[in-house]
Amino acid sequence: MAGQTFTASNLFPKPVIDLVTGMYFIPDYQRGYRWTETQVIQLLDDIWAFAKNPNKASENDGEKPYYCLQPVVVKELSDGTWEVIDGQQRLTTITLFIHYCNEMWGGKRGTKEPKISYETREASSKFISSLQINNPDDDLSDDDINKCLDSIELDCGEFEAIANIDFFHIARAYKAIHYWVAKQGTSLDEHLLQSTFLHDSKVIWYEVEDDANNNSVNIFTRINIGKIPLTNSELIKALFLMTGNFSDSEASLKQIQIASEWDTIEKALRNDEFWFFIYNPKNPLKYENRVEYIFDLMKGKTEECEFYHTFNKFHEDFVANTLNGKADIDKIWLAVKRYFLTFEEWFNDYELYHYIGFLVECNEQKAKSKITECISHLYNLSNGSNKDVFKEKLKTEIRKEVKCQVDQLDYGDRDTRKVLLLFNIVTVLQTQKSDMRYPFYKYKNEDWDIEHVCSQTDRAITDDPKRRAWAYDILDYFIGSAEENVVSDFINNEEEDEKKREICSRIQSMLQENRIDDNEFSEVYKDVQHMFEEDKPVGDKNSIANLALLDSKTNRSYGNAFFPIKRKRIIDNDSKGIFVPIATKNLFLKYYSKKSDNLMSWGESDARDYLASIKTILYDYLPSQE
Repeated sequence: MAGQTFTASNLFPKPVIDLVTGMYFIPDYQRGYRWTETQVIQLLDDIWAFAKNPNKASENDGEKPYYCLQPVVVKELSDGTWEVIDGQQRLTTITLFIHYCNEMWGGKRGTKEPKISYETREASSKFISSLQINNPDDDLSDDDINKCLDSIELDCGEFEAIANIDFFHIARAYKAIHYWVAKQGTSLDEHLLQSTFLHDSKVIWYEVEDDANNNSVNIFTRINIGKIPLTNSELIKALFLMTGNFSDSEASLKQIQIASEWDTIEKALRNDEFWFFIYNPKNPLKYENRVEYIFDLMKGKTEECEFYHTFNKFHEDFVANTLNGKADIDKIWLAVKRYFLTFEEWFNDYELYHYIGFLVECNEQKAKSKITECISHLYNLSNGSNKDVFKEKLKTEIRKEVKCQVDQLDYGDRDTRKVLLLFNIVTVLQTQKSDMRYPFYKYKNEDWDIEHVCSQTDRAITDDPKRRAWAYDILDYFIGSAEENVVSDFINNEEEDEKKREICSRIQSMLQENRIDDNEFSEVYKDVQHMFEEDKPVGDKNSIANLALLDSKTNRSYGNAFFPIKRKRIIDNDSKGIFVPIATKNLFLKYYSKKSDNLMSWGESDARDYLASIKTILYDYLPSQE
């Protein structure tokens, strides 16, 4: 929902009880009431769950928690009526529930019901006020909700529930309320439910300014594109830009300043290199407006929090920092900028970028609800520390992540990927070239994982498509092409290596079969394996000494690519500028091998030298190795 944001003259959580005295107008550019019984029941479930356990709402500083409904966007008309630009479905449902409470529990002392006029369905308001359940004591224990709803007899006064589509849905929603109440049985405390609904449930009341830029139809269209709700960031922006926060003399200038700085922050976060340095794609919280991530970090939002948690916390800040009717905008906005500028400083510092990038990436292995805690923890670590002290703190945090014995790490160990990632990052740091940075944004968005350097020869390739993929790779490696005419020319060229020609001939014949024969494939596979020396033992092939960060394409779908095949792919990718982790590239170029007499195979001595290099380069971060 990026784009123009309309500002508000008033924006705050408003208790449902405060809505009942209002008069509301639903204009004709909106569709009629369409909430289903599922939506009605979900709302009542949520409110009742909150009523029974309100402490889950993150009570803060003694302020009473409340259940937050989505925004109701309104504009005041000349006669004092509120034009409802967005939220008529919620407002109508609220009215239906109040009417039900009055019918069943309120009597003559019932709660006043909001007065709503619908431009396209003038009788809808009278229809709602006439609704009454005729058979409230009937059994509704059947598991078939449709059957139960059909059995509820509804008196609609002078109207018929099937007179138009709006009446039908309103009647259905009213029946759903009764169905839900009946299902609760004796466990329902109607006084607690009504009190929670009226006094401890709040809509986000969003009163837009009445000017030429806030045409109601345009605002409605913008909010409802794709039926995406107003985001926390949009509501928070409206809080900052409310005219009432400024004196007449400074309003325009301050609003322009904040709006401009806001756009600058959002633009900076749109740079994927920066964004994926501080944000982990595995975070269950997703962001169309990336500045909202900073707000969520500031207010500790997790997946378990209700949708408008962050807006509510910012609203509390505005209330707490209000004097003489005006909020201290500069103080609250400065806290936002401080967060962003801190992240920007980290990104621009060569060492901080790599240390923090590693720690953020490591956090993906933790519970999803904990993902945002890492960056918040690092932000708190940086407070009150100069850069050198902060870097030492980060090194301490890194040591906690790789507190392991490297010799004991294998393919299934959760620390293996961390160690290999850190090995790549520290290798970059040791180059001392400020223009070389580990590209976390590529690493996080491509399928990189720990894979075997030397193939797992004990894993037979039994699937026919995977066998063909393996065969095409071998042809491509020997000849540079798997096209049939090119392969034939190679086979017939007596100047080429006889062993390669013979293997390619057998592979070509094999590929021409409808299904590759098991024995034939096994024989060809063993011959190629012997040629590449992959039949020689390399100790424990699941040991970290035989593991590297590889992308899925290089590792191939059949999961059994030989070392030279992977090496060729790595070199090809690197020559094309495709990201290859630096230590992975070094490994396949045999930089770590003290003896590199054979670049086409990976042996026991290569694995031993590679492991020794990992220990040496990570010496300052690993615990003492036994």
